[in-house]
Amino acid sequence: MSDATLHATAQDPDDFAVQIADQVESFLVAVMEVAKGDEPDSAVPFLLLEVSQLLLAGGRLGAHEDIVPDERYEPDTGPDADVDELRENLARLLEPIDVYSEVFDPYEPRKAPVPARISDDLTDVITDLRHGMAHYRAGRTSEALWWWQFSYFSNWGSTASATLRALQSVVAHVRLNQPLAELDGLDTDQGMGDETLEIEAGRVMVEEIAGPLGLRPAK
Repeated sequence: MSDATLHATAQDPDDFAVQIADQVESFLVAVMEVAKGDEPDSAVPFLLLEVSQLLLAGGRLGAHEDIVPDERYEPDTGPDADVDELRENLARLLEPIDVYSEVFDPYEPRKAPVPARISDDLTDVITDLRHGMAHYRAGRTSEALWWWQFSYFSNWGSTASATLRALQSVVAHVRLNQPLAELDGLDTDQGMGDETLEIEAGRVMVEEIAGPLGLRPAK
């Protein structure tokens, strides 16, 4: 058994750090499994569930007092793992609904929506979470919690929240049998204009995406 495993198992299972690490690990494993594409029919509902559960951990981190690491400077965890293959697999799996529109800061007035991709968002979140997990597995619990809390506020919290809204919207459109505006014409490398989000092309009927994504419209 490794030193990191001994460190984790020696902790109280009700300990805050253990609970957060368990939720982070569960999310990492789940998204990797979805990205394999073995069960595409359940991809969207499963991701909706996993992102929702991750944001529960984020909410707990956000509500917690400021976490201060034991060391003044962050120890080097080595290079981040490459996520390009994961991103590409998710993009293929989610192709019909991968692109969506998002407003980054709801408190910034007159901010135009911008295009985003669920596949990019998920890999972005995973990169942040893996960085903290590297600290946790090395026994640097306070450093891991500090990183997860800091990056929740600075990046992965808002990114996961946007992803959740996109996934929930897809499920709602299908369950309520409402057409989805086609997003194929959107370019995530460009803006959408200063005032309004304009989407060219036609409409994607719900039944065209429901089956491949594991969803069923209401009768």
